[in-house]
Amino acid sequence: MEQCCCNKKTVRSDEEKRTISSRVNRIVGQLGGIKRMVDEDRYCDDILIQLSAVDKAVRSLAAFLLERHLHTCVIENVKAGNEDVVDEVVELFRRFE
Repeated sequence: MEQCCCNKKTVRSDEEKRTISSRVNRIVGQLGGIKRMVDEDRYCDDILIQLSAVDKAVRSLAAFLLERHLHTCVIENVKAGNEDVVDEVVELFRRFE
């Protein structure tokens, strides 16, 4: 079982929260649209194209968050002498292979 990192927090600006929330809401909307397409018996190709768009949107959001993580959390941890954060980042990269 994976270890939860619930004791860690990242303070984000209101603007960053709005950006992330907006992107998540867009993805949720896309998924809702896909569900409707399935319910309406839409053509497989159309659904797959929309799934591809969702995949790209999720990957783009993940890249945004990873970049922010590297520029904030990781740098702060390394400066504080916590080199374990490097292993954390390596594991994150493995998850996105």
